[in-house]
Amino acid sequence: MKKLFLLFWVACAALFLDARTIVLSSPGSLHDALAKVAAYDTLLIHAGVYTCVNETIRVPLTIIGKDNPVLDGQLTDEVLIVTANHVTLRGLQVRNSKCGSMKDHAGIRVFKAQHVTIEHCILQNTFFGIYLSDSKNIVVRHCSSKGANYGKSDTGNGIHLWKCDSVRIEHCHLDGHRDGIYLEFAKNCHMQRNYCEKNYRYGLHFMFSDNDTYVQNTFTNNGTGVAVMYSKGVHMFHNNFINNWGDAAYGLLLKDMDHGIIRGNVFKNNTVGITMEGGNNMHFEENNFLNNGYAMKVMANCRLDTFVRNNFSGNTFDASTNGELKENLFSNNYWDKYTGYDLNRDKVGDVPYHPVSLYAVLVEQMPYAVML
Repeated sequence: MKKLFLLFWVACAALFLDARTIVLSSPGSLHDALAKVAAYDTLLIHAGVYTCVNETIRVPLTIIGKDNPVLDGQLTDEVLIVTANHVTLRGLQVRNSKCGSMKDHAGIRVFKAQHVTIEHCILQNTFFGIYLSDSKNIVVRHCSSKGANYGKSDTGNGIHLWKCDSVRIEHCHLDGHRDGIYLEFAKNCHMQRNYCEKNYRYGLHFMFSDNDTYVQNTFTNNGTGVAVMYSKGVHMFHNNFINNWGDAAYGLLLKDMDHGIIRGNVFKNNTVGITMEGGNNMHFEENNFLNNGYAMKVMANCRLDTFVRNNFSGNTFDASTNGELKENLFSNNYWDKYTGYDLNRDKVGDVPYHPVSLYAVLVEQMPYAVML
């Protein structure tokens, strides 16, 4: 067994020893360069503009851009496609993918690959920015993607995940897309310190994606807000949901969610801070709800949810519902509208506070009553 293990590492070392660095300078051909590379080579691309239409990476490879070279899809099709494991893309500008209603054309597509890293890349005027499909152990960090100039109805998502596992998205800036980040059937993913703004629909949108974690992201000035649906084991820590205004806008929508933790987040200047429908065993702790129209709308089909040590300040309505919330726990929250007393000075009100006012119930049942 030891001999077999040693032979394996000798074979791997031989592969890396044979690896080369191939230099591409403008005006060069990316197609010709990719035809020459072997497994584990490094392709160094100098500054310039290179035509890149459906160029596919089929072997383990590192591509490094020096002074941000441009890979231009010329609005013809997709730009760069990765189908191999152990690929790194760094320091590239990718732009001008095709827009189409029959295919989700992307600036960078990763398909059925593992251990791929995309970092310090700039995507401009692409239908979809980065599209990850059927892939695992992917890292996307320090990238930016600006939505295409096709118009609101013909704009795809900034970073799109479909049937993925163990993806990390960190320090990315996404604006002007349909959704900033979109996940479907994506599990065990981690999103941290991303900034999603001015997207036409959602800053973040995901469905059927379990055991994902979102930390220190900012979602601001998006068309509707953030939508999280049909998932379980989702944790959202220290994120900012701010400035999402409109007649159907909210900071965060939770629909049919189970066993999630929402802790230490800021919901500020939204039409609705949180809208939750069908939430079960959700835990809300130490969140700040500041200057929203509604801090929370919690529908009557939510059960066994806990709201502990949250701060409600400056909201028009602290809470609203369409029924009764008998099976949910509210404890040790701060309510700026509380007018009770604290005779024993333990900083806990002696009289329970009822955050759902009669007026909030009337507005929920008769929306036109908001004129009053």
